[in-house]
Amino acid sequence: MNKASKRLFLVGLLMAAMPVFAVVKPSNLFGEQMVLQRDKPIPVWGTAKPGEKVTVLFNTEKVKVNADKVGHWLVRLKATSAGGPFNLEVRGKKNSVLIKEVYVGEVWLCSGQSNMVMTVAKENRSWCGVENEAEEVAGANYPKIRVFNVDTKPNRVVQKDVMGKWEVCSPKTVGHFSAAAYFFAKELFNRYEIPFGLITSAYGASTAESWINRECMERRPNLNYLLDNDQTKWDKFVADSAKTMPAYRDRSAKYNSEVAALTASTGDVTVKKQKAPKNPDPSIDQHNPYVCYNGMIAPLFPYAIRGVLWYQGESNGASAKDYREIMETLIGNWRDSFGQGDFPFIYVQLANYGKPMSKPVENGSMMMVREAQVQNLSIPNTAMVVAIENAGNDPTNIHPKNKQEIGYRLALCARKIAYGEDVECSGPMYDRYEVKGNSMLLYFKPNKEDFVAWCDKLTGFAIAGEDKLFYWAQAKFVGKTIVVWSPSVPNPVAVRYCWGTNPPASLANKDGLWAPNFRTDNW
Repeated sequence: MNKASKRLFLVGLLMAAMPVFAVVKPSNLFGEQMVLQRDKPIPVWGTAKPGEKVTVLFNTEKVKVNADKVGHWLVRLKATSAGGPFNLEVRGKKNSVLIKEVYVGEVWLCSGQSNMVMTVAKENRSWCGVENEAEEVAGANYPKIRVFNVDTKPNRVVQKDVMGKWEVCSPKTVGHFSAAAYFFAKELFNRYEIPFGLITSAYGASTAESWINRECMERRPNLNYLLDNDQTKWDKFVADSAKTMPAYRDRSAKYNSEVAALTASTGDVTVKKQKAPKNPDPSIDQHNPYVCYNGMIAPLFPYAIRGVLWYQGESNGASAKDYREIMETLIGNWRDSFGQGDFPFIYVQLANYGKPMSKPVENGSMMMVREAQVQNLSIPNTAMVVAIENAGNDPTNIHPKNKQEIGYRLALCARKIAYGEDVECSGPMYDRYEVKGNSMLLYFKPNKEDFVAWCDKLTGFAIAGEDKLFYWAQAKFVGKTIVVWSPSVPNPVAVRYCWGTNPPASLANKDGLWAPNFRTDNW
């Protein structure tokens, strides 16, 4: 092959690799019944023929832009107040796209793992469905709450668009809405009476690192081992795929046939089935770094949002010691990528789970994650929902059904850090201690006498001396403090509260907002 032929061959390869956009098309996020963020510039973007002039019309505004050399375009419309319905129109040289029934209001991105995925109704998933499901579904007449559910499509390569559609909240649709997100929006809509849009991009069993950009993780030396582990998995998959993928396809075909037969024989789509075969491809495994970010978050940038709701942590047992830094990285990554400043980031702390703790202190990965979640409150404009009692009488269920309370507490946090209301959104937070003879005196924030023992007496406290052996402790209120002591520890130096996976929590404020776990030591 001569030089000219080689040059033509390479040009042909380059042209084949470039996307070809024949008509103007907005991102899939822009569809009928959508909600745009109020009081912020509104980014609108999509694809067209390279260099094509694109015109975007919304309300009374008209903006023109030329698509770049690979066919991408973006405009930023002026900020507008809540209202609607409006039309959003995108015009190109050969076609136009008219998007009807567009509202302007509040938009929240809702992400995490299965407790964010968990839907209002059971529908076809046995682990879903909230308390009073039938009543909640029947009463879900909120046409100004709209939801965009992002399809679960992790990817090893950054994607440009997502699949999904906007849906209007009604008894017919609410069953497959994220329960935590829906009850959050319902609470705020009833208060503010403006449209609410929820973009739900969540994946059951996903780790936090799966939602972070690869480059951001590379800049964190402490997290590089996660990328190294991922590369090892990928190399092994590539080497073995000629055998593993055909075997997986055979198992999947057999599984799907058995599921179809079981569903047909029982007439119940929620009947418990065997676990589906796992696809060995690590690029779609939601446990691996950056894949959920690439497929389910990156395509959302730079959609205008008010903030983020995050409900995750159970899957980070293996990296629990680094969970604080992982979440610091994630929050910074998302805030930088959306380009909208330090927007509110509100997250749910892990709920109680499993057998009641039998020892005064029970360390473990869940406690590492819970402690990291408390520590992450040092990040500006964040808030945490404490769910230490949320499992109620069913702590063996990793998906607590009282998502109404979670939605209410998320809404309280938003009212405070997103909407500037003077409300309390947190239970008592440990501040400092003093040793007083054979007892320890604990101080809390806010410095009020509004906390109570929800189990008639204070439980869940442990105390230790210099030997670092913890004993169950007695505790009582003294004004704005709590005194903790034990006859077994005459010279105390440390106290821990609710230091176990399913602790005997007791401390809350009078509004029913619970105190999170804490410790006075750094052992």
